[in-house]
Amino acid sequence: NALLQDITCLAADRMLIFASYGDVLHAVARNKEVVHTYEGHKARIHLLQPFGDHVISVDVTNVLIVWDIQSEEEYLQVVFDKATFAVSAILHPSTYLNKILLGSEQGGLQLWNIRSNKLLYSFPGWGLGITTLEQAPAVDVVAVGLVSGHIIVHNIKFDETLMKFQQDWGPITAISFRTADGHPVMAAGSPVGHIALWDLEEKKLISQMRNAHSTAIAGMSFVPGEPLLITNGADNAIRVWIFDGPGGTGRVLRSRMGHSAPPTKIRYHGQNGEQILSAGQDGTLQSFSTVHERFNKSLGRGSINKKKSKRKGLQHDTMALPPITAFASEVAHQNDWDGIVACHQGYITCTTWNYQKTSMGAHKLRPEEFSKNKPVDIYATAVDITTCGNFAVIGMSTGQVDVYNMQSGIHRGCYGKERAHEGSIRGIAVDGLNQLTITAGSEGFIKFWKFKTKDLVHSTDLSSSPSGILLHRDSGILGIAFDDFSISVLDIETRKIVRRFSGHHGRINDMAFSPDGRWLITSSMDCTIKTWDLPSGCLIDCFLLDSAAVSLTMSPTGDFLASAHVDDLGIYLWSNRSLYSLVSLRPLPADYEPSVVTLPGTCPLQDVDVAGGEETCDEMVEYDSPEQLGEQLVTLSSLPESRWKNLLNLDVIKKKNKPREPPKVPKSAPFFIPTVPGLIPRYAAPEQEKDAQSKVVNIGVLARKSDFYIHLEEALSTNEYTAPVNLLKDLGPSNIEIELRSLAPEGGGSMEVMLSFLRMIGMMLNKKCNFELAQAYLALFLKLHLKIVSSEPSLLEEVSRLSTQLEETWIHLRTLFSQSLCVLTYIKSALL
Repeated sequence: NALLQDITCLAADRMLIFASYGDVLHAVARNKEVVHTYEGHKARIHLLQPFGDHVISVDVTNVLIVWDIQSEEEYLQVVFDKATFAVSAILHPSTYLNKILLGSEQGGLQLWNIRSNKLLYSFPGWGLGITTLEQAPAVDVVAVGLVSGHIIVHNIKFDETLMKFQQDWGPITAISFRTADGHPVMAAGSPVGHIALWDLEEKKLISQMRNAHSTAIAGMSFVPGEPLLITNGADNAIRVWIFDGPGGTGRVLRSRMGHSAPPTKIRYHGQNGEQILSAGQDGTLQSFSTVHERFNKSLGRGSINKKKSKRKGLQHDTMALPPITAFASEVAHQNDWDGIVACHQGYITCTTWNYQKTSMGAHKLRPEEFSKNKPVDIYATAVDITTCGNFAVIGMSTGQVDVYNMQSGIHRGCYGKERAHEGSIRGIAVDGLNQLTITAGSEGFIKFWKFKTKDLVHSTDLSSSPSGILLHRDSGILGIAFDDFSISVLDIETRKIVRRFSGHHGRINDMAFSPDGRWLITSSMDCTIKTWDLPSGCLIDCFLLDSAAVSLTMSPTGDFLASAHVDDLGIYLWSNRSLYSLVSLRPLPADYEPSVVTLPGTCPLQDVDVAGGEETCDEMVEYDSPEQLGEQLVTLSSLPESRWKNLLNLDVIKKKNKPREPPKVPKSAPFFIPTVPGLIPRYAAPEQEKDAQSKVVNIGVLARKSDFYIHLEEALSTNEYTAPVNLLKDLGPSNIEIELRSLAPEGGGSMEVMLSFLRMIGMMLNKKCNFELAQAYLALFLKLHLKIVSSEPSLLEEVSRLSTQLEETWIHLRTLFSQSLCVLTYIKSALL
């Protein structure tokens, strides 16, 4: 979990990691939670040394404290005089029980027994400040790094110098020995990022690893027993070097790196939402994966001439391009040619980059009139790339807008006679079908151009100068940020401003649309990130941060919002809570005061509530849909289709489902064939089976009145049909058929009950509720009792009334269906 401030000192033993900031020391277990805190220093801690059950810390005022790890108490405190012995390095020599070796800025060394608090021996030193101490593989031997660049390999038992090396790159920052694999090699780091490898047997330099890091080597360590060296530096990189080739020089086996200076622009690359392209103030373009760090890659630094750049190295590179201020990327043809185009700070030439090759691309894009001379005050300000990946559109500070081919780098024309705008270009966007190019100028105009013919289609005069634009290509919605901290949303179909938002109190740094185009998310120098709901035109989310977000981008899949912040090297991911839980998207009140939210860390903090979202969830009442939204609307029941759809086909279904009769066993013949008694023997005729009496009883004789029947009888007088309808809704198809059969006189019913049933159907059609049930029940009723209905005048009159009612309702419904189908067909086929 994140500590309260930036960690300034770090050390580890086999169980715990010790990290300090300021004058406080923490012990962290399982790389996660703080288990011990040691407070007692009055100044910043700058040296740490784990020591068995204790840990030693030294602050900048020369106070050395030995802490008991478990009890968190001071075991010992030693104060050194800064004038004579300013502690600059600390080491526990192997096999030296309870002893530590201290190096000083004055050049002397001291060996102390911590247990008895005694100074055992003082080494005179070499008159130069000691920067680092490192234990050699041999017992009693220690390597001492000096500010002069000398490395002294010293035997502390006999106080003898065994060998001496010198580096020309300034003070020694780190030393490490290659152990147990038969190569007596010592590596030493320098403040300029070079590493020297020394052979301890031959006492000579084997090789140099120049520009291992672009800044000072902060730490280095050989992996015990393996030809692997791990290094890190202030350039925000950690690298593993393997020594497996001839010449003894290492090559990078694997590395993890971020920007060495804060990112200025971040954008999601591709449609899967797994890569974020990031341009930093360090001049590099990098790709970060949201899935796993092993998919991260660096596209390198921009340079005017790559070959010359490589020869000169990082330190003296005069060919390096300034940082990228804006870029655009597309994946459509990235396997065939460059898919990224970028413009640089104060530089007229735009560069292309190849994502697949992870390097700078083949083309330098700039207007031909500036191909020989380089103007000082003209530079590229905005850039966009078409969806097909074929063209790049670049805007200049002079107001000129040019189109280039991405495959060949050829200039394909420019917008306007001389220039597109009077002021500098603040933003460029090309729509999804390459029909329109939209440009925004600092003079306050947004212009719409035909992409192909370069003709001006429309020009919109804005209230103030725009600071940037962002187009959501799928929906044709353009977000415009203004210098007066307001935001407008423009529909590129109608070319009218459809929404205006105000609420930020600082310059708007960046904007991002949600994938469906419903939300516009903005970040500002007032340290807030706000989410605006475009359909309702309301602010639905707002949170406050410690540092302002300079760039925002939303995942094409909608799951993450990524942000980059002022003076911060990282890119932070925010989860879209509406995907994982029920979130109330109510408008926030005008006087809403957002609470400060901590930036997300690798371990989630408990009970962190973004913008008071939990409160809105508690208040939110789940919507209960009423049975009928409006009396004029036709409402269907929520019953499953099986309850009503097959009512007319029940007899067919029964026939299909009827079990087959098993084969009858033939009667066995008797052993003795019976004969008729008499003189002449004759066989007796087989007895004919007597006709069995029919067991089918007329239902009307035994029928007991059902609940449905009773309710229908009552309804004749009360005219209240809700109860019988509810009873029918609870029954299955077979039971419904039995109930309707029993309404007829031969089934035990009567004409009055049949009339009551028809009135029930009429009531259902009047209320326009359970529409499909009314149709199904009436159809089954007519199928069963059509003969009786046609011969009974009262029933016939009721049925004719129902017929006209049904006809009116159906004509109205059919008109609505036809209209909807027409609109749907038009939308599918019309070229919008």
